[in-house]
Parts: sequence; structure tokens; C-alpha cells
Amino acid sequence: MSSSNFPRLNRRGFALGIAGLTFTAACGNGVGNSNAAKIDARVDATLNEMYTKYPNTIEIADKSNGMLVMPLITEAGFFFGGGFGQGALRIQGATVDYYSAVKGTAGLQIGAQQYAHVLFFMTEDALNDFRRSSGWTAGADIGYVVDATGSTLSATTTTLRTPVIAAIFGQAGLLFGATVEGTKYTRIIP
Repeated sequence: MSSSNFPRLNRRGFALGIAGLTFTAACGNGVGNSNAAKIDARVDATLNEMYTKYPNTIEIADKSNGMLVMPLITEAGFFFGGGFGQGALRIQGATVDYYSAVKGTAGLQIGAQQYAHVLFFMTEDALNDFRRSSGWTAGADIGYVVDATGSTLSATTTTLRTPVIAAIFGQAGLLFGATVEGTKYTRIIP
């Protein structure tokens, strides 16, 4: 066979192909094929890591009405990007539902990252709104107790009055500034 039978690959095609492969690989992070027991084991490990590294989160967890624990979010982007992960909603220490998280982004971005995050529902209304929605999207009104760089922020009385508080930690990769804003959470059956 001659080389003329194969399509030529230009730079744009190559870049788009690499971006597609990166995103596909990132979304296939192993969590998507997990069953409930695997998700619960990852949630337990994530909570242990958070409590060990950021002890201020223990008090917040004790005061919360529920916690959504996302053990692994994988994001990748090449100008357009996205992220995916699965986790569990815990109320009084017990898993009550499982959720997927999906995020789409656009703008100047190249790379991939993985991180964990926990959403603390500090009011019964915030927890009920989350559970009743067919697809809840995190907004700009979320307070952070562990920021995108992993630095511990103080859990002040004002912070504790925020309806939803987020802790983002365990970041690895080449994209920076992880946030939960714009992430859509949907109940799933693992």
C-alpha cells in the first residue's frame, strides 16, 4: 500500500485529535464503571484524607445537614473542556443517594487535572433543594473552606452561615484554579 491511501494529518487535525483523546481518557477515569460499593469505598477514603489534612472540616461536617462527596473529578481541556466524576450524598454518615458531576468550560485552557471535593449543605433548605432538583448546578454563592490551592481557610461564623460550603483538595495535574461553579450534579443509579 502506498502512503497516498492514508489521509494527511495537518496540525489542526492533530491538535483536535489529541484534545479528543485527552478528554475521552480523562472522562474514563474508572469511576464511571463503578458500582455502589466502590463509590462508597472511595468516599470513605476521601473523607479520611480531608479530615486528616484539613481538620477544620470535621466541625463543618458535624454542623452540616448532609455532604456530597466527590472522590475524583477529572477535567481536561484544549480551549473547550469538561469534567466528570461520581460520588455519594451522605446524611448522618450514611449514603442516601449517588450522583454524577459534569462540567463544561470554554476559554483559554490546555491541560488536565484531577481533584476531590466535598459540598457541605449547612441548611435543611439547601439540602432539600439539592435533593429535589433533577439536576442541581453549583452557583457563585458557594463558600469555600479549602480553596483551589489546598490552603485551609478559616471556618468563621459567617462561613458557617453560608447554605453550601465547598472543600476542594487533592489536586494533581496541569490546570489550575479548580472550582465547583458551573458543575451540574445529577442523581444516578450505580
